[in-house]
Amino acid sequence: MLRALKTAALGMTAQQLNVDVIANNLANVNTTGFKKSTIEFQDLLYTTMQTGETDGREGHDNPGKIQVGLGNRPISTFRSFSQGNITETGNPLDIAINGKGFLQVEMPNGTFAYTRDGALKINAQGEVVTNSGLKVFPEITVPENASGILISQDGVVSVQIAGQPETEEVGQLELVTFMNPAGLEAVGGNLFVETEASGTPIFRVPGEEDMGLVVQGYLEKSNVDVAQEMIDLIVAQRAYEINSKAVRTADELLSMINNLKR
Repeated sequence: MLRALKTAALGMTAQQLNVDVIANNLANVNTTGFKKSTIEFQDLLYTTMQTGETDGREGHDNPGKIQVGLGNRPISTFRSFSQGNITETGNPLDIAINGKGFLQVEMPNGTFAYTRDGALKINAQGEVVTNSGLKVFPEITVPENASGILISQDGVVSVQIAGQPETEEVGQLELVTFMNPAGLEAVGGNLFVETEASGTPIFRVPGEEDMGLVVQGYLEKSNVDVAQEMIDLIVAQRAYEINSKAVRTADELLSMINNLKR
């Protein structure tokens, strides 16, 4: 009975964490470039009550065994990097990555992070930065007298200078990919950082080999499917309820045992 209490309690804890992950997905349904997560579980050890070995008597081989599991535990959260919907904004500094790849940005401490959020801005120094003010790397600086900005699908950034008939190239956007993007660590602010699991960054020009293309005037929205998340939420809630009923049943059986009289 005590085993049932502990096993069901572990199931309730796991489903509570599952609901936490789903809630975070739903909270970020409108977050630019957000990638949804799903939690993965693993069963725990088993107690072998009876082996499937022979008991020593001729003709009495036991073909099966009795094993009782000890519950489950969350083993990992898997982040899906499937393409989100691309919507038009009309802002020339907004870019969407149609396909694989991340923009590389420089953190205040000199390290680098990676993002799918293409809502770019220009700071007081004319540098192209993210919404959080992090500089896009390689650095791109727009002249003060620029009257317009053009970003090609292969990442070439050009500006229109007043009085000049031709555009002037001021930089080149590069995209970064990883052997295992799911191994990246999310640090908030629509940013990911490299880990041993993700592998080292691979730099390419947009459109090169299997790299995605840059689309100006568009943004990639979250890849969260609200309908599917709501279904998963209901399933998690029902699983939590079932585990709570298992706790209640085990408690009632223990109560019956305690009330036994000779």
